[in-house]
Amino acid sequence: MSHALSYSDRLDATFAALSDPTRRAILARLANGEVSVMDLAKPFSMSQPAISKHLKVLERAGLISGIKDAQKRLRKLEARPLEEATEWLENYKKFWEGRFNQLDSLIEELKLSKQTSPKRKNKRRIE
Repeated sequence: MSHALSYSDRLDATFAALSDPTRRAILARLANGEVSVMDLAKPFSMSQPAISKHLKVLERAGLISGIKDAQKRLRKLEARPLEEATEWLENYKKFWEGRFNQLDSLIEELKLSKQTSPKRKNKRRIE
């Protein structure tokens, strides 16, 4: 991945790469360590060119990198793009936690006001 990409472009590439279930499965396999391209392709019922396209998307996003090990073409997971995406998502997590805390406070306030307000008796009017 080019370091010339802006932060926004890197996030776009990361989230685009993560949008596909096959690519997420590939990343999950790589989370356990380096894996050859052949071994990465085994669990998927798709052609080698199709797997290669997925790997290229992941590489362009900087989520994986290639390693040459004798005769094998290995891929490994790169953590930095995932860290950036997590940091970006954390801002929204904090926002929603704040909103939920406000809602919890409001609910508690309503419960207290209901407990302390005089109870009204329902009187029926008889005519």
